[in-house]
Amino acid sequence: MNKKLLPGLIHRLPQNVMSRTMGKITASRFSRLAIRHYIRHYNIDPTIIEKPVREYRTLKEFFARRLKPGVRPIAPGDDVVASPVDGTVSQMGDIHEGTLIQAKGKQYSLTDLLGENEEIAQRFYGGKFITIYLSPRDYHRIHMPVEGRLTRYTYVPGRLYPVNQLGIENVDKLFARNERLVTQVETKELGCVAVVKVGALFVGSVKVMYNRATTNVKRGRRMSESIPGTPYYQKGDELGWFEFGSTVILLFESKQLEWAEDVKIGSSVLMGQKLAQVK
Repeated sequence: MNKKLLPGLIHRLPQNVMSRTMGKITASRFSRLAIRHYIRHYNIDPTIIEKPVREYRTLKEFFARRLKPGVRPIAPGDDVVASPVDGTVSQMGDIHEGTLIQAKGKQYSLTDLLGENEEIAQRFYGGKFITIYLSPRDYHRIHMPVEGRLTRYTYVPGRLYPVNQLGIENVDKLFARNERLVTQVETKELGCVAVVKVGALFVGSVKVMYNRATTNVKRGRRMSESIPGTPYYQKGDELGWFEFGSTVILLFESKQLEWAEDVKIGSSVLMGQKLAQVK
């Protein structure tokens, strides 16, 4: 396809319908026949997967596979932030005047991203953010980057533009337009940390462990409420999962974070790897 036509085409696709259809296909019993091809195509290491490949009943189940215990060690320290996912750092930096960087020449609003009122968004003004993209080959479980209490979640319905380079470069305010599920965490060392899970084209849904909230449903409505019991999660605990690859954005209230030396735009990270530390 002519590359000049692609940017215009992605705005016209029935993204949500296509993504729900893909979810149904990958959940069918026949989809298990594609698992070994998927492993070969994306060069996935089956030796670190929780159970034998033959035990996965559908391709969707394999997408959301767990890993063997200990495969991803968690960076220690109450003042250390660990990566919540395997992926590639697409952007990182300071939150200037309530805006974040999507790509060169493209920014978006923190308030729009969170889908919350200005009072909640202002907690992160002057803080820091990091955006991590998960490709189809990556491990799709999402883990806690810090230790703390889960206080609030927000589900914001929206579009499902692709979150790869094509989408980032051609869709303005991409992450504030796609569906997303935000979890707020209160911590001792870092104040409030927000884990923003962004849906994308062909992502069947985003799910979390602490309630039944899910994305990409017909006639989905915005929801924002406190999490009953404010459950306490340890760093590295499983928070949720993508039913295909997508993007996670971490927002930090703290201004005193210092990025790890090996964490840069374009670098690959593994779940549990040190991302940053309090100065």
